[in-house]
Amino acid sequence: MKILYIAELVGKAGIYCLKKALPALKLERKVDLTIACADGATGGFGLGRNHAAYIRKLGVEVLTTGECAFFKKDLVENLPKMPYVLRPANLGAFAPGWGARVFAAGDSKVGVICLLGQAGFDRTHADNPFTALPELVERLKRETPYVFVDFHAAATAEKLSLFRFADGRCSAVVGSHGRVQTADEMVLPGGTAVITDAGRTGSLDSVGGNDPVPRIQEFLTGIPDWTKEAWSRPALQGVFIELGSDGKALSIERISVPCPEVSHGGDLQGSEDRREDDNG
Repeated sequence: MKILYIAELVGKAGIYCLKKALPALKLERKVDLTIACADGATGGFGLGRNHAAYIRKLGVEVLTTGECAFFKKDLVENLPKMPYVLRPANLGAFAPGWGARVFAAGDSKVGVICLLGQAGFDRTHADNPFTALPELVERLKRETPYVFVDFHAAATAEKLSLFRFADGRCSAVVGSHGRVQTADEMVLPGGTAVITDAGRTGSLDSVGGNDPVPRIQEFLTGIPDWTKEAWSRPALQGVFIELGSDGKALSIERISVPCPEVSHGGDLQGSEDRREDDNG
């Protein structure tokens, strides 16, 4: 089983990188399942319904989210009809949509779980991911030995602790939310592939995919401004994971694919792209 995980898409630059780099990457790696974190795909924060549909059209089978899962009302209203979009499984019992599902992958299936950390999020409050994980894994393993977890968390200690807790239970646990690719990918002794953060897909010369100038102004003035996306040095980041037939990880490899420079989305000017990509 070969799984390609695309690190968090940030704004239009992230979707541009996906469009440019994903087809060749999937062909070269002979990927069975492509998963992407889309928590920042729409304006850098949240995921709109149109963007979700467009990202899937570009070749991503599973979209994960995080603390911004419910930031866009049009997605929230349509989550029950979009089973390929996962919100964190450890949110409230009455939250719309799915937090964990089994997806077809080549000739087999892969169970995918989206979990949210508890530390550092002021607007979204999740239940304990450590108590949620075992039941979710047990349910998915009734259908497949392959279980992949996207752990969207702010605290490194929380991520590393969950990695060790999940070792031997899951095929892979990939950290997201930090938007900075870490160099600590490994396969743990129990056969679980992990990395603290897979990085981001979008501008690398930026502050988490956003224009540095307004971000600096926020620290100087205390006035938030997250409205300007960055386009400098676009790249697709993520990890490529190979799993054995027993569900245990054989390898995990970081990827970072540079994309051609454009000026403010100049490559996304087709009518179809404008229609699909204009959401919030």
